[in-house]
This record gives sequence, C-alpha cells and structure tokens, in this order.
Amino acid sequence: MEKKKAGRTSDWSGRRVGAACLLATTIAISPALSSQAYAFKIFGITLFGGDDETVDVIDPVRYEATLETGDADADLNERLENASALVSDEDEPVSGDLGVVIKAREDRDRLVAALYERARYGGVVRIAVAGTDIDSLPPNPTFDHSKPVPVTINVEPGPEFTIGAVRFEGDAAGRNPADYDLVPGGEAGSLVILKAGEKLVRDIKEEGRPLAKPMERQVTADHAKRTIDVVLGAEGGPVAPFGTVTVQGTKTVKSDFVSRYSRLDRGERYSPEQLKKASERLRELGVFSSITTKEPDSLAPDGSLPLMIEVSEGKHRYFGFGLEYSSLDGAGVSGYWGHRNLFGEAESLRVEGKVSGIGASDITTFDYSAGIIFTKPGAFVPEATFESRLEAKSENPDAYQAQSVIYSAGLSYELSEHDKLTGGGEIAYFWTDEDAFGKNEYLTFSLPVSYERDMRDNKLDPTEGYYGTLSAKPSYEALKGNVFSSFEGSIAGYYGLGAEDKVVLAGRLAAGTLIGTGDLQDIPATRRFYQGGGGSVRGYAYREISPYNSDDDALGGRSYVLASFETRVKVTESIGIVPFVDVGTVATEFVPDFNDIRAGAGIGLRYATPFGPIRLDVAVPLNKYDGGESFGIYAGIGQAF
Repeated sequence: MEKKKAGRTSDWSGRRVGAACLLATTIAISPALSSQAYAFKIFGITLFGGDDETVDVIDPVRYEATLETGDADADLNERLENASALVSDEDEPVSGDLGVVIKAREDRDRLVAALYERARYGGVVRIAVAGTDIDSLPPNPTFDHSKPVPVTINVEPGPEFTIGAVRFEGDAAGRNPADYDLVPGGEAGSLVILKAGEKLVRDIKEEGRPLAKPMERQVTADHAKRTIDVVLGAEGGPVAPFGTVTVQGTKTVKSDFVSRYSRLDRGERYSPEQLKKASERLRELGVFSSITTKEPDSLAPDGSLPLMIEVSEGKHRYFGFGLEYSSLDGAGVSGYWGHRNLFGEAESLRVEGKVSGIGASDITTFDYSAGIIFTKPGAFVPEATFESRLEAKSENPDAYQAQSVIYSAGLSYELSEHDKLTGGGEIAYFWTDEDAFGKNEYLTFSLPVSYERDMRDNKLDPTEGYYGTLSAKPSYEALKGNVFSSFEGSIAGYYGLGAEDKVVLAGRLAAGTLIGTGDLQDIPATRRFYQGGGGSVRGYAYREISPYNSDDDALGGRSYVLASFETRVKVTESIGIVPFVDVGTVATEFVPDFNDIRAGAGIGLRYATPFGPIRLDVAVPLNKYDGGESFGIYAGIGQAF
C-alpha cells in the first residue's frame, strides 16, 4: 500500500510539517517552598538569580601561580593542572600571607597524590612562594602586596613504576592477585592498590563475615627496578547472620513496615549486597529523603549482627504540571497531584490529567486523558506490590478516534533480584467514532499477565546485559461474545566496547500476535497493533505503520515484528551520538507475512544527566508512505530502549 490519508493534521505554514519535534518541561512542587530562593537552575544552568553566596575573606591576599610539569605527557599534565588548587583558584584571594603558604602545602600533597595515581613514585614536587621554598619560609612570612604574590610550582614527574611482587596475608592469603588487578609488570597506580585492598575486604564480607577489616598495607618502591612491591591483608572475623533490625527517624511511616520491607530477615547470612539492595528498595518508595544502614563493631551475644536503619522522611504530598509542543501534534498540558504515604506504609495515590493536540486540530479532536492510581508496596508479603488504576481517555490519532474507560487491578511479585511476575484483571469499555470499520462499541474483560527479566547494569543507560519481557492478555468481548488474546514478547541486549564502554552496541527484537474468534473489526482499535513513532520505527508518524484498506484507512493488525539496532558512541563524558536503524511490519494475519516492511534510519544526540541521558533523535523513513512524513524528530529522557 503506497497511499495514506493525511488525517487531521493542520497546515499552519502552507505546507505539511514533517517533524515530530517535542519540547517538554515538567515541574514538580512540594508544599513547603523555601522563602529564600535566589536562583533557578535546570540541567546545571542558572537561568536567573545568583549562583553562589558571597564569602568575605579576611585580609585578602592575591597570588599568581605558575605550574611547570617537566617532561609530563599531555594526559599527566592535564591531571596535574586539575589537581592544583593554586592554579584552579588563582582568581580567588586567600586569607593573609600565611594563607598562601598553607594553600601551597596542601597543593603539594595533592600533586604528589596525583603523581602516585599515575604510578610516578619517584616524582618530586617543589613549590616556592616569592622565590623561597615553602619549607624554608619562617612561621609567619610577610610578602610584598604591591602585586600578586608569585607562586612557582615545579613538578618532576619521574619514571612510571609497575607492579613487582604481590603478597596477600591473613584471611586474604591464597587469593589470586590477578583477580584484583595486581599483576607483575602491570599498572601500579595508587588507586589500583587502594581498590584492591577495598575489594579484598568486600569479598571477605560477602562470605558472611561482617567484622572483616583490612590489615596494615605495605607498599615498597624499588627505584632501581622501577617496581612497587605490595603486601595486602585482611582479618575476616566470624561468619554471622543478620540480627534484630531497629528503625529510627520515622514520623508518619510505620517503623515495623520499614524493617519488614527492607527484607533484612533475622537469621539470614550477612551480605553487604543485601544491605545495598535494602537501601535501594527503601529509596524507591519515595517517602524518605535519606536512608542510612548502620552496622555495629561487634556482634550481639547470640552471634548475630544487629542493624539500625536511620531514615529521614521527605514531603509526602506533591503536585506538578508539564508542558509539551510538537510541530506535528500541537501543544499539550498535563498536571498531577500525589500522596506518597496514605496510611503509614508508603501507599501512594496519584491523580493526573492531560490534554494534547492543542493547535493541531479543533477542540473536538483534542486528546484527553485522566487517571487515578493507587499503589500499595509490600502487599501481603514484602516482595509483592498491589496497583489499582482507573483511566478515561479520548484518543484521536490519524488511524482512529476512540474513547475508553478502563479499570485494572493487579499484583506484581519479585521472584528474584532480576525477575518479576505480574498478574491481574481489567474491565474496559471502548467506543470508536471513526476508524476503518465505522462506529463500534466494545466491553472487554481481561486477565493480563506478564513476566520480565532485567539483567541490565543501568536501567536508563545500560552498557551490558539484557532485558526481556513476555506478556499475555486473554480477553472476552461481552457485546459481541468474542474471545481473543494478545501475546507479546521482547528482548533487548547491550554490549560495551573498550575499557570505559565508549561504544555500546544495542539491539532490540519484539513481536506480537492477536488470536481468537471474530473478525478484525471485533477487536477494539486500541488493542490492534500499529507501529511508527519514537517508541518503535522512528521516521514515521505515531501509529502510521499499519495495513490499509482500499480507501486508505488504517486497519491496525493482528501481528507485528519490530527490530532496532543502535551504536551508542560517547564523544565526551556528557555528549554522545547514536546512529540507528529501525525496521517494522504489521499484518492482518496471526503471523506476519512481511509483505510490507517499513524501515527508518537516523542519528541521535545524547546529553548525560544524573537522571539519565536526554535523548534527541532525527530519523527519516527509508520507504515512506505517499503523503507521509519525510522525517521525524523525537525527544525524551533515557535511551530509546
């Protein structure tokens, strides 16, 4: 099919705009606002107001620093410049003449540490103030203030050392040094040695020994051979289980719920990993601003390790709003209100609403949605979460116009750290005012169930692992007596290249099918399959990929296959580029016939933030529909998959 109706998109500029450019802003507000808010920042950029408070310096003295790094290579030279506070703070005066000397002595320690990090154990750092070495200055020096005090920093890096002999002692004896990156002839930087010592203690603690501690570290430099001999050790202490868990700092959240939800069960063998996971679980509840788990220095009389969880509760009520604009779909506005602790066990209630399509069409074909969601973590058992949701929607893509009211309730259960099973029930009423089959009404009763396995190292920006899902949604349509079921599955994998994963290869494969009695028109339009848009085949409009009838009306399909491949390349620590290809097909049969395969290709820009990369993708359809989009621009937070 090479034709497609243009739909309801308006033509503001006298020609069709073939972009889906999105600019979204969301602001969340807590009830207690600071009365002294002087600045506003977004992504670290100050939009208005002051950035820092002014600090008055007593007896200010200005200086001028000169750094000489001898035969240091470019990388080491940059590292030394970054380590020197005298250089980086040169525009900031110090307090008194003694302040110059104190800053110089601290700088020498930092520069020596920087040399040791690069295995330059024979390096020498000399600093002179006003021509005199800082070790030769009197206790209370006086300098000429008619001009900035000259400070000269001279660094002789010396040769690079390598690892020599390595020996582990105590309860660490017998372990393989290579497992700790300590290999004769290998990298000998101080950070490598420190990390090895920390990993030794951590590994022994993972054996259930909570009182494990390091022994005295011995590092000996052989300047003639340019090697470092390392002796590391650790004392393990007894194996112990978790003991009594006490909670401090709660106000409205019940302390027994905190200890129960942490899943630090009494009698379970001690594990630092379990402590870390407990903190992550509690943090994900959203009710605490801080969480600290404290371990004592000794065991209880019964041989167990008592624990204390200290928490600080955050604001439980919140509200916010969002604004968005798309050159194709117009503007949108959304708002929400929520409560994170209704009954004392982190039960959450969220009310939200959204209107979109403003400006792209008249008010009768805006998209509307409203919903109320209740969530109960730790329902019945700590591993289970109950969710109840009531939603009303009016959807008006080019393919159809439909309204729906949906109520669902379900329980998700964490089978393990990586596996989760979800099941529940759903009642939905749909009616379509306009689609390929005219006006229809549907009343469906469904029993959705899904399973997911998450082996990614990072949910928003993975560099290794995989993520897979399987879902089934058996349904009964009561008005026509029709039974149908949808089945979907997806798998995404990630593989990082290089020591720092500067390049990550990412791929995704997804497929779905609808089986059951009745014709295609007996299935609600919102349950049929479509492709196209930022979440599937980029370069095509939202739900543009579909089988079409002879009147160029989108039918939706019974089956689909989707594949995507990306090469995620880090240009800097913050900026990345991502060339990608998406391929998809939708068919009216239970199994795709691959007669109409649509592909899109493009390139994306990524900007790293603490909450995940900001994504901007530009894509073109490789075999577009007649009258379809020529390119698409997609924005979001997190990787595309």
